[in-house]
Amino acid sequence: MNTPTEVPTPTEVPTPTVGSPDLADPRFWRLPAPARAEAFAELRRRPAPVYFGDRATGRGFHALVRHADVVEASRTPAVFRSGPGVTTPEPPRWVRLLFGDSMVNLDDPRHAQLRRIVSRAFTPRLLGRIEEDVRRIATALVDEVERGRPEDFVGPVAAELPFQVICSMMGIPEESRRTILGLVNRTSAGTGVARTRRGRLRVPGRGLAALARMQGIVAEIGRERRRRPAEDLISALVTADVDGRRLTGRELGAFFSLLLVAGVETTRNALAHGLHLLTVHPEQRALLLADLDGRLDGAVDEIVRHATPIVQFRRTVAVDHELGGPGGPLLRAGEKVALYYGSANRDETVFPDPEAFDITRTPNPHLGYGGGGPHYCLGAHLARQEMTVLFRELFTRLPGARSLGEPVLVPSSFDHRVRALRFTF
Repeated sequence: MNTPTEVPTPTEVPTPTVGSPDLADPRFWRLPAPARAEAFAELRRRPAPVYFGDRATGRGFHALVRHADVVEASRTPAVFRSGPGVTTPEPPRWVRLLFGDSMVNLDDPRHAQLRRIVSRAFTPRLLGRIEEDVRRIATALVDEVERGRPEDFVGPVAAELPFQVICSMMGIPEESRRTILGLVNRTSAGTGVARTRRGRLRVPGRGLAALARMQGIVAEIGRERRRRPAEDLISALVTADVDGRRLTGRELGAFFSLLLVAGVETTRNALAHGLHLLTVHPEQRALLLADLDGRLDGAVDEIVRHATPIVQFRRTVAVDHELGGPGGPLLRAGEKVALYYGSANRDETVFPDPEAFDITRTPNPHLGYGGGGPHYCLGAHLARQEMTVLFRELFTRLPGARSLGEPVLVPSSFDHRVRALRFTF
């Protein structure tokens, strides 16, 4: 048997190879997209995951950049643990105690228990109502585009659709929605790598204060729904009884925060990238408009693959593990790995001509909603539905809808965020 490839432990931060990409350096995420794509292509050609470390702290991570490695880490939760956190930095213990644990940061059995409660709440009746809401809200947004002719696609359209759908689904009163939207924007204001030192110090406190207020609003609605249930998701979550458990007020707040940050941000970014991709690839746009019903599902999948709204999540290795099987690179217990979904979605061994945008690509086993396993995106079906309905409504009524110029991006190692995108029709 081959000897496993040894990798550095978190305290053995290697000296980077001259000219090699450094994914731990914020400057890498400000490089042009083609330069980052070539860097990931180089990493995929390496025989083992590359370790990136912070010389100041001695902590680092192994970059999983191949499709097979990301799938393995996603589908082997006993080895690759989500706790204590999948984001960087990990949430401090006091924040988790105060605000509750997000499902993405939990492992079984607690993760499975919460997921069962949430899954049971999505009754056929509620799912039917959500489908009606998506169509109604998408129609109203395109109505407003026709009337008001907004210059930006992100705020008035791409962000508004998932936000309104989630608020309607949860049962958030209309009078509270603008307040909550402002709080959501404040909680995510720290995303990105281009902030100043002063901003890095100020934003976390403001973000936590906004999160606390938002969760307080939702907890109050939850208390009201326990007394007087309605036909909404909050009522279902606080009255459901699964193995003697239902969501507490803190768990409800954490779930709502996850829905808003994950559900709104990812869908809005995919929609914005999608409109731009269909603008700069006119041959693909023509294919789509020639058979909107027949090709729209494939177009949505290819948009998600090509744009990959979430750049990466992290896992903690629970036990020594040979990646890919016996003889593979050895990962030590306690080490961190980063799952780079965008790189996996351009793996040449899985996707022929991966840099091409091709709405007829089949099969398309992209990892835009995760690599499978227990943490596969709970909202994947809803996100597809929102994108499909909005693009069908937009291109049926306004077939000339297109972006103007390049999207304004937020440099980030976490998500592929679009701040603004000028458009017209």
